[in-house]
Amino acid sequence: MNTSENPENLFRLRSYTKAELARLYNPEQCVTVALKTLARWMKENEELVEELEAINYNKYRRSFTPKEVGIIVKYLGEP
Repeated sequence: MNTSENPENLFRLRSYTKAELARLYNPEQCVTVALKTLARWMKENEELVEELEAINYNKYRRSFTPKEVGIIVKYLGEP
């Protein structure tokens, strides 16, 4: 779908809880599975992990900063 046709569905770079971002990437999965899927995709992408580590990403936090979301989107694409 062309996002210009439906501007309210534009993805925005902002803070997201991990559950929120995981559900955007995997809307058909329950939250637990969506979180595990997103975590697996992130771990499998070495460049993504390296770039997150370079900005001191804390995997124990419950949310992603806008900068972290930007890096994730850079490697995984927009949800």
